[in-house]
Amino acid sequence: MRLPVLQLSYNYFVLKSICFRLVWLGVILCLASPEFAQNTPTSGHTLLIFPFENTSGAPGLEWIGESFPELLGSRLASASLYVLSREERLRAYDRANIPPSVRPSRATLYRIAEQMDVDYAVMGQFGYDGKTFSSSAQLLDMRALKLLPATTVSGALVDLINIQTGLAWDLLHGLRPELSITRDSFVASGPAIRLDAFENYIRGVIAGNAVEKIAHLREAVRLKPDYNDAWLQLGKTYFDERRYELASAALAHIPQTIPSAQEANFFLGLASYYQGEFAKAESAFSQVASRMPLPEVYNNLGVALARLGKKDAARYFQRALQDDPNDADYHFNLAIELYRAGDLSGSLRQLSQSLALRRGDTEAKAFSDRVTEEQVVSGQITTPRTGAFKPPLERIKRNYDENLFRLMALQIQALAEQRWAKNDPRTHASFHVGRGDELLSQGFVSEAEREYREAVSLDSGNAQAHAGLARVLENNADANGARMEAEQALRLKQFAEPLLVMARLDLRDNKPEEAAETVNRALQLEPANASAQALKRAVAAKLAEKAQPLPSQ
Repeated sequence: MRLPVLQLSYNYFVLKSICFRLVWLGVILCLASPEFAQNTPTSGHTLLIFPFENTSGAPGLEWIGESFPELLGSRLASASLYVLSREERLRAYDRANIPPSVRPSRATLYRIAEQMDVDYAVMGQFGYDGKTFSSSAQLLDMRALKLLPATTVSGALVDLINIQTGLAWDLLHGLRPELSITRDSFVASGPAIRLDAFENYIRGVIAGNAVEKIAHLREAVRLKPDYNDAWLQLGKTYFDERRYELASAALAHIPQTIPSAQEANFFLGLASYYQGEFAKAESAFSQVASRMPLPEVYNNLGVALARLGKKDAARYFQRALQDDPNDADYHFNLAIELYRAGDLSGSLRQLSQSLALRRGDTEAKAFSDRVTEEQVVSGQITTPRTGAFKPPLERIKRNYDENLFRLMALQIQALAEQRWAKNDPRTHASFHVGRGDELLSQGFVSEAEREYREAVSLDSGNAQAHAGLARVLENNADANGARMEAEQALRLKQFAEPLLVMARLDLRDNKPEEAAETVNRALQLEPANASAQALKRAVAAKLAEKAQPLPSQ
């Protein structure tokens, strides 16, 4: 399995550990199939999108070039296509000594894509003549060394987001011609974004200083209060400026059901830690650890627990070391906990390894000397002498990069995808629905949504996929979208699941009569459905409450 070269920020031990932790995806079992030992995955590809070139020369449009990787990336990313982030692209530019503001030549872009070892790259340009905005893009197949024909979309500038989404559809069909979803359906399925909020978000992302960044991002969330990407960037910017209270407030806006929630919780944990709110930090890091098994997350959870005086801290430092035994800080932190527990010998072993990895660490050297002195004076191996000195504070990690984890998950999932791709689209879609149901039952809402959308793209007539999407959208408080998907599921097939979604929505809207009628329809179809029976009781209670006479004056 191939990884982009510039992604390898972790060492081999981290990669090995992460592979084991991907078992929950349910696809690792496919490795047992002999056919995968002989074939290279045909899915699980990587895509790099470069900023588009402004060929019009019109002033004030520089932000649009950077907006293409942002929007195209969000529309194209899927269970089988990993789109590299802006941060990954900028790291590649930095290694090539290219300033972010410089427009590289096509030959340079090709060289960057080659060095990053991606499967595909997208290059494009846009123009505006005062009336019509036009954009074109080309897909570069890095494995076949083939540049596909350009695809062009045009329209009014105010329709920029729809234009870019249409361009994404063209690129997607260049990658996967077998997809059944229509252009109109694809464009309509994208989340609604106000153009002025989107512009401010992009300007905030590319701003050269924190003041401009914060001003644009604040305007973006003012215009669109549920703009999660803008809230995340605003929170991270406040954090970088050490404005921890404001960072916490911004990051708290991000729902736990979206993919960026893990990154938001990581920085929320850091902001809480620096404010001395260790219990809040523990809660935030715990949420990340349950979903994203990265060593820096385990380390920080251990630090928060240590500040609270909890004995579980050592266990998390040990887990961090299992994943990355070559990090000096993890050895240092575990040495502190072992010292507090009275294990001087164990503490010295960890300090020795920490110093071997970072020889100039004066704090670790001084700590080691004191522990050695205590061990000699006390004459004991496991019990420190009374009145022992106060050990240094544990070290927290500020870096967070889940991209490698997601890429590994994608590559392993590609092995499963290869098996199912050999089946007809309807069978393939059913596989994604089953995986979506499993993920949703485990609370992985955003991951489940991707599976259901993949199923719909393969077989738009799959009623279960539409019903699953209805449940996801209901969970995400998108009542209109949930109702539309439930109605589409019912047009394809009469069954209880979409009816229950509609009944719950009616109940939320304080329409118990309509909810009761819909629940009864569900029970007629599936009398033993436990969810329908429970919902009927909730509806009956609401009706009884509504029927209560008004209190006398």
